[in-house]
Formats: sequence, C-alpha cells, structure tokens
Amino acid sequence: MLIESTSHGLYCEAGDFFIDPWEPVDRAVITHAHADHAVAGSEAYLTAEPGVGLLRERMGAAAYVQGQPYGEPIDLNGVAVAFFPAGHILGSAQIRLEFQGEVWVVSGDYKLATDPTCEPFVPVPCDVFLTEATFAMPVFQWRRPQVIFGQIDEWWLRNQAAGRTSVLLADGLGMTQRLLAGLDAEMGPLFAQGAARRFLSAYAAAGVELPVPVPAAADAVRAAQGRGLILAPPAMAEDAAWLGSLGPVSTALVSGGMQVLGVRRRQRDIERGFVFSDHADWNGLTTAIQASEARHVLITHGQVEELGRWLRRQGFAADAIATKYAGEMGSEATDAEATAAGA
Repeated sequence: MLIESTSHGLYCEAGDFFIDPWEPVDRAVITHAHADHAVAGSEAYLTAEPGVGLLRERMGAAAYVQGQPYGEPIDLNGVAVAFFPAGHILGSAQIRLEFQGEVWVVSGDYKLATDPTCEPFVPVPCDVFLTEATFAMPVFQWRRPQVIFGQIDEWWLRNQAAGRTSVLLADGLGMTQRLLAGLDAEMGPLFAQGAARRFLSAYAAAGVELPVPVPAAADAVRAAQGRGLILAPPAMAEDAAWLGSLGPVSTALVSGGMQVLGVRRRQRDIERGFVFSDHADWNGLTTAIQASEARHVLITHGQVEELGRWLRRQGFAADAIATKYAGEMGSEATDAEATAAGA
C-alpha cells in the first residue's frame, strides 16, 4: 500500500512523509489547517499555497511551512505529490500521490457546495481514494446556502425587534469566514469574539474580501442595543459570565450536526440551530467518490460503516482506515483547545 495508518499518522513509506499526522514528524504534508489535521511540532510542513498563511498562524512563526501551487506536482523521494482544491476552507486540498504508475488521492475534509471563501472542489481521477465520512448517512442533505443565510437573517431581525443581541456560534476557522461572506452586513453591527477573529488576517492576506467585525467587548455590544450579531466559537455557549455581560441575547449554533443534534443543542441552552456545514453531505460524498473513478475507497472519521456498505453495493472495493481526525463537531472542540493553548 502506498499509504498506511501508523501511530503517528498516515505514512507514505515510498516518499518518507506523513499526511496530516497526529503526532510531530520530520515531514508533514497537510490537507488543511483545522487543528485535528494540522498538529504542531513537525520539522517541516508542505501544504497548498493558498493555505500557507492559515498554517503559519496555526503553527507559529518558528515553523517551517512550504507552499505548493494547486495542480503543480513536487517530487518527494520519487513520489509525485500534487494538491487539488477540496472546497472545505481556504487552502484546503486533496493530496494526489503517484508512484510506479499507481495514483492515490487523500481527500482530507471536503465539500462540493459553493463557497466564496475558497477554491471549489475539483474531482481528481485515481486508483485509490481515501475519503472522509463525517456526514455519510442519507439523512444528511444540505439546503442551498442562500436558504440558510435567509433563515439567519430572519432570526437576526426577530432578535433586533425584541432588543436581543444575536450570538451565532460557529467554528472559528472556515465557518466563521463563510458566514461573514454570506451575512447581510447592512442589517446591523457585526462583532466577533476572540478566537472567531484569529484567522481573519490570513484570509485578508490571501485576497478573500470579508466584512471586518469589531471585537465583541461587552460595552460595545450593549451600546448597540440588541441590533448586533456576534460570531463566537461554540465553546462560548458554556461561558455564562461572558454571555451575561452582553445584556439580553439569543443564541444559535451553526453546524451540519444540527440536523440530528437538537437535543444536544437544547441541553446546552442554545435556542436555535442552523444546519450548515463545511463538510460534504451524503450526496456530496457519493458524488465525489464516483467522480474519482477509484477502484478502491478507504474511509475514515465519521459514518464509516454506513458509507462502506453503500459503496460495496455499488461495486466498489471499500475498507476502513484508522485515523484520529475528529470530523465537524470534534474539530470545533479541538480548535477551541488549540486556541486556548495558544496553538
């Protein structure tokens, strides 16, 4: 096998490098900068050029981070490695490996839906496709982004009428920026709490134009008299002192998991959930896999068994491969922990 799962991560022995390792290694090839795929401490990092700024922000100024343009192969000890857009977040990539006539593609996380903050997903033909399975159940079917933004705007307007600040909880990397790109910034003041602001400068440096939210200082939020909307990481739902300092608020969580996690949302005292994700839904996953033309599919993190059964019924060879990637909801927690630790 060109790639195997080891105690440190997905290892390509022929090229002597790891893909998205979960422990520090000598050479790490990175699909994207979410904390469950980009762990600090490796000697050298290689990633798609548009994601260099995010990865440097994640790893710190001392890290050696090399960027490679999309579609241009680089030779790593005889293995031709190339990055192709995954449509997940800024700089996200599928990694194509070619060695002795065999082609593997490691998808990382991906989605097929339109997103103005990153390059769209590009199908990459291969022999073996290693795919995520975060939302690999038929129940997960995303609505068009315009519909979700319309729902969020309506919620924001109702809160304004009631004099309540809208607190929108979303992953600080990827989802926060996608929300900024789609929200109607003319409706009222936009604020962002701490970690939700962390990666905005990297997006700006990459040429992604977004509204610039102001820091969510309690005095400024209260002065807006309920007209404002705050973007904050999901972990802030547990910070009663911070929420209490803002005056009357209404909270909502943005996640693909909201399609089935209504009880969990209510247990966290979150009033509303919006079903929106930077991962592919069921149709997106199956479409991407079929477009890869792979004869063998390796499946990781998520609904592995469900997707594997479907693929085998369609005539694919399909197997699980063990990794430590977290998927959407786990990625939020990992990002929050990394931010708290200064990663």
